Amino acid sequence: MTAPPTLSVNRTAVQWSPVCGRYLVAKGATLGHGLLIEELPLAVGPKCNGPVVCLGCYETDPNPEEELCSECGWPLCAECSEQADNAHFQLECRELRDARARFFPLPSGSSHCPQLDCIMPLRVLLAKEANPERWDSEVAPMEHHEEERKKDADVWHADRVNIAQYLRGPCKLASRFSEELIMQVVGVLEVNAFEARSPKGYPLRCLFPYTGILAHNCVPNTSRSIYPSEGYKIRLRAMVDLEEGQPLHHSYTYTLDGTAQRQKHLKQGKFFTCQCDRCLDPTELGTHFSSLKCGQCAEGYQVPRQPTEADTSWSCASCGSDTSNVEALAMLQSLQSEVNAVQALPMGAKRLEEVERLLRKYKSLLHPLHFIATGLRQLLIEMYGRVQGYEMVQLPDHQLERKAELCRQVLRVLNTFEPGLSRTRAMNLYELHVPLVLLAKTGFIAGKLKGGELRARLVDAIDLLKECVEILEFEDKSSQEGVLCVVAQQALKQLTLSVEGLGSELD
Repeated sequence: MTAPPTLSVNRTAVQWSPVCGRYLVAKGATLGHGLLIEELPLAVGPKCNGPVVCLGCYETDPNPEEELCSECGWPLCAECSEQADNAHFQLECRELRDARARFFPLPSGSSHCPQLDCIMPLRVLLAKEANPERWDSEVAPMEHHEEERKKDADVWHADRVNIAQYLRGPCKLASRFSEELIMQVVGVLEVNAFEARSPKGYPLRCLFPYTGILAHNCVPNTSRSIYPSEGYKIRLRAMVDLEEGQPLHHSYTYTLDGTAQRQKHLKQGKFFTCQCDRCLDPTELGTHFSSLKCGQCAEGYQVPRQPTEADTSWSCASCGSDTSNVEALAMLQSLQSEVNAVQALPMGAKRLEEVERLLRKYKSLLHPLHFIATGLRQLLIEMYGRVQGYEMVQLPDHQLERKAELCRQVLRVLNTFEPGLSRTRAMNLYELHVPLVLLAKTGFIAGKLKGGELRARLVDAIDLLKECVEILEFEDKSSQEGVLCVVAQQALKQLTLSVEGLGSELD
């Protein structure tokens, strides 16, 4: 049987520049939501620096005494042991069995299993042997930043010992794979692999040699979805309308982090300094997402003079006062420690109330849309309507209005940083529709709204749900987003029937 093509849809072209290396552009004009790429992964496997996981389904912490592969003795849950077609049996099991490479259970209290760090690189190496043409044309040219990685001597040494030397030694693969090749694969994965989740929601990573060369931008114009139900196929879509030849960007960092935090992550994990428009703009495209309240005047905000420089000073546009980067980051670290402590609280009323307290406290320290304040709003959006004492049906109007306002503030940021086809936007659109519907209904019952006003507000909520569904309909049905899409579709149907049932007599 002929293997399916690894790249079944491709409406992009590869170009090269001295700054980006290889990157992708739109082959033709593409409307928002339009499909650009469909690609099957070269390899799928467990994340690095992770716990013990089943090598078939990636379930965490299988029983180390009982849930082991009967062939090689490495971690495999009972369910996967019965499935001959799982990745472990098809790939590394024979290599580990023939080499008699023994798996050692973790000592009590340990959370990181260094032995499993070799599995994903081994799967890539086995894929190289199985498909040398794809390796030569797509994987070998991928960035792996060997010189930059060597600068972190501790990490380089750990990878060399736990992966390269382990595969060549106990796994007896020295005649097939050189240490240089193995370390290249480790680098390719570190720089280019995408995180995904199994059908059961367990984290893993995938290597897509073509999609993986997407250039980075802190305001992406493409959105990716990975489908575990289709062999972890990736689909890349346009978030917004694209012109022919327009460079395609994805964000390799969290878009709701501030510039300094994104720069640190990209420098440490991807080995480059981002020079996108957002990073170079002290106000982050007018959002003031990193801006600090000036301590010397009532109206001003301090922004970094040179946002991508580690030694930048912060200055106030209103009064001209300066703060050093060391002082600014020290204050942010202190605030983040407070946030982390509150996040660690059990889900409940106390956690919600503590988050509200921090938001009030930070009004005198941060711009209203600052990334720390935005993160706190996201926590509140998740808690209002769900935690005990704040269930949705019990929320008074002022708390329903509070939740709606929190959603609008977060969406204001997302509309700038993740315009169009954004899963995070879709989730916030869904969260926003709920209080709007409840407020409309209670307002009508109380006589505050007339029939026409009720219908208009419900139509606004319908529009939110429609956009939510239009975004999430592209997600794998088994994913969290895919499940939410079904829920939103049901809510949309019910709300549409309610509006149709109101009748013209309400006017």
